[in-house]
Amino acid sequence: MDQTIARLRAHKSNIERYRRLLTTKLTEVERRYLERRLCEEQSALEAVAVLDHAGLFSVRS
Repeated sequence: MDQTIARLRAHKSNIERYRRLLTTKLTEVERRYLERRLCEEQSALEAVAVLDHAGLFSVRS
């Protein structure tokens, strides 16, 4: 559970950072890179949330 929460927080933090960076002056290459990373982070966040909701993350000792 703690590991899942940590993953969710990390993805949310990355998403916020990429959104903030996208409001700055960037080259087209930088903008495309950040947009791609933002999409990847959003997908990863959704995947973690779905797996956690489905109970597919197990706590290991």
